[in-house]
Amino acid sequence: MDIVLITAVIASLFLVIAAAEPLAARLRLPYSVILAVLGMMIGVAALFFLRTELTDALNPVAEAILGLPIRSNVFLYVFLPTLLFQATLGMNLRRMLDDWVPILVLAVVAVVVATLSVGYALAWVSPLPLVACLLIGAIVSTTDPSAVVSIFRSISAPRRLARIIEGESLLNDAAAIALFGLFMGFVMRGVPDPEIGPALARFPILIGGGAAAGWLAARVGLWVMALFGRHELAVISVSVALPYLAYIGAEQSIGASGVIAVVAAGLTLNLAGPGRLPPQAWLNLREVWDLLAHWAGALIFILAALLIPRLLEGTRPGDFLLIGVVILAAIAARAVILFGLLPLLTLLRASPVVERPYRTAILWGGLRGAVTLALALAVTESFRVPVEVKRLVGILATGFTLFTLLVQGTTLRMVIGWLGLDRLSSIDEAISRQVVAVALQTVREDVARTTEAYALSRDIVRSEAKAFGERLELAVKAAEDTTDILERDRITLGLIALAGFERETILDRVRERTISGAMAEPILSDADRLIEATRVGGRNGYQRAARRSVAYGGAFRLAVLLHNRLRLSAPLVRMTSDRFERLLSQRLILRDLGAFVDTRIRRIHGPRVADLLHELLARRIDIVETALEGLRLQYPGHAEELERRFIRRTALRMEEREYTAMREDGLIGAEVYTALMQDLAGRRALAEARPRLDLAVQRAVLVRQFPFFADLDEAALRRLSRSLRTRYVDAGRVIVRKDTPLRSVYFIASGAVELERAGQTWRLGRGEMFGQMAILSDRTRRTEVRTIAPSTLLVLDETRFRSLLKRSAPLRNAVRASAEKRGIELSSLEEMEL
Repeated sequence: MDIVLITAVIASLFLVIAAAEPLAARLRLPYSVILAVLGMMIGVAALFFLRTELTDALNPVAEAILGLPIRSNVFLYVFLPTLLFQATLGMNLRRMLDDWVPILVLAVVAVVVATLSVGYALAWVSPLPLVACLLIGAIVSTTDPSAVVSIFRSISAPRRLARIIEGESLLNDAAAIALFGLFMGFVMRGVPDPEIGPALARFPILIGGGAAAGWLAARVGLWVMALFGRHELAVISVSVALPYLAYIGAEQSIGASGVIAVVAAGLTLNLAGPGRLPPQAWLNLREVWDLLAHWAGALIFILAALLIPRLLEGTRPGDFLLIGVVILAAIAARAVILFGLLPLLTLLRASPVVERPYRTAILWGGLRGAVTLALALAVTESFRVPVEVKRLVGILATGFTLFTLLVQGTTLRMVIGWLGLDRLSSIDEAISRQVVAVALQTVREDVARTTEAYALSRDIVRSEAKAFGERLELAVKAAEDTTDILERDRITLGLIALAGFERETILDRVRERTISGAMAEPILSDADRLIEATRVGGRNGYQRAARRSVAYGGAFRLAVLLHNRLRLSAPLVRMTSDRFERLLSQRLILRDLGAFVDTRIRRIHGPRVADLLHELLARRIDIVETALEGLRLQYPGHAEELERRFIRRTALRMEEREYTAMREDGLIGAEVYTALMQDLAGRRALAEARPRLDLAVQRAVLVRQFPFFADLDEAALRRLSRSLRTRYVDAGRVIVRKDTPLRSVYFIASGAVELERAGQTWRLGRGEMFGQMAILSDRTRRTEVRTIAPSTLLVLDETRFRSLLKRSAPLRNAVRASAEKRGIELSSLEEMEL
């Protein structure tokens, strides 16, 4: 075939892609539906001109279109990895984890149920063997990521609804393709009635192997990209190779799921990339992948739609009944999961609540597309599949895909509107009127200054000011007439606005490199949680989310357990350093929010709401400062190095801004500017490196802070620090229980504990100790000790404590003072002095 003609056809397809977007906006239809319709029209036109006798002039073009090398492997190995990888890069993973249960239920359980439902329904009404029916069920059970994601983004669906449907569409491909491979093997071997159990038992291997392969590929890719960190084009090139190598490696090397490998690689890069790559390189990488995915998504729809006329050839009247059976069985299976299993999981507290309108939208939003057609095409390409099976697979899969795109896709916007998911709440509508009024007042002031600065004609200014004043008067009146906003609603709206501004401030600081890319994702997730928690729970929801943002999570407690029990310190070191930097970044952001409350929120909601927001903001700052102070007490040297790093990065940002301003003003040329920026980049790379946290060194620093160790020389201090064990305990944990033997003494490096004995309580803080009385007195231990704040304890066993007590007079004095305070006699202490 003429290469020039093929090139012209491909270039023309890009023109179709360019025209489809404005056409979709004009017709208010989903972009992917327009692409599918245009692709079908091109395919039908090519068949028509090739077979008609009206003219032969367009035959070469028709042959070029129909002769494009469209095979199932092109979709699965070229386009699908691109779409999946870009979608994972653009996901807010930490927010998606909040809904991981419904996402996994829809991505795995729903696929299996749909496969079985469609398979057994077809086996009941068609002459096909059960295995062929199950194969069709697997083909039509996967929602297409390029169809679903583009449609839900185009209709401005609620964020949570979009997250659930996008997460499902990304992960269910793996389950569907795995089932497809199993049943395809049975069909080619001529097994009429396979055993479902052993087939499903391979799922963990396929998924686990794919996840491991994708993670390993991403880690290697990140290591290479970090080496090329200064060369953005090299970094982007490595990222382009990553999903394809992960897919092929998983599929061909270990027989695992290539789809899962791509998703795992994308998730790993999403989480680790911002911290390992320069911010500008990461931003450019994301933009390149957005463009690649746009082209891939559009081409996969057009090329798949070109196949539809050929796949539907040979359709018989009875086939429409089978298509109806597939549609009903697939929708019924999805409804059982959404309205049966998910509410049951919510009742059992295994899943967060997914509201009924959301479930209805998810039911109708289960669109199929190019992935389903590609799997059907793979069946029709196999010479080992019976002819009738190939014919029905092509017709049923294509018919069902057309139904989801042309019926569900075109009506999804209407369904979203009918469910009320596209409308602002009464509170949001009220606040929009308030915002318009304040914005127009600000615009009037700015316009007045502009007209004075440029000395414009007074008549023109007067006429325009009159028209603008009328609009402003209407906006102010509408805002003042809003009587349905209670004060608690105004507080909620003010907090939502404050959290939104916090999010924008974080993005600004990331762009300025004041906050590192590694910290951007978790801090942005905290801001998103603040917004959503405030929408749901008002002031209380905001406060809960704020406390959660500084709380120790389950992963941190696990790292502490590994350190305390197994002496594995690496996870704790990494997470403690992350916590340090995260708290420093939060403090930086929170201190910028007060001005926003005064300049914006006070004008919209009044002084009472503004004062309350200042109070809530002050509480958040106190919480962050307290958490930071606790870390400083534990790791004073590390805290100092992190703050020095922050100052160096801020200075470099200011230096870069000065060079850029001089370049724009023409004070320096391009050559000088380039040399200065190269030198700046080298110094920035050094400043970006985070100081290493050494728990052993920090322990030695902590020991010197205790006054009763002041008389020990350096050698004794080093020996003591080696003998002490560091133990991290969260608030509310019991350290010592009543009537239990105690063989260690605990020194409080940071935090606080409460001792309870015979109805009396004592509280001890930093620089104090406990446990010495149980060792030195002969009384039965009846005291319980629990932490009342996250605490760092230094633990010394009984033998070393007695030895240290003999050598240290200040320690003996501290023990005696503590005993006298509680009325306890310590005869053994007197013997040590003798």
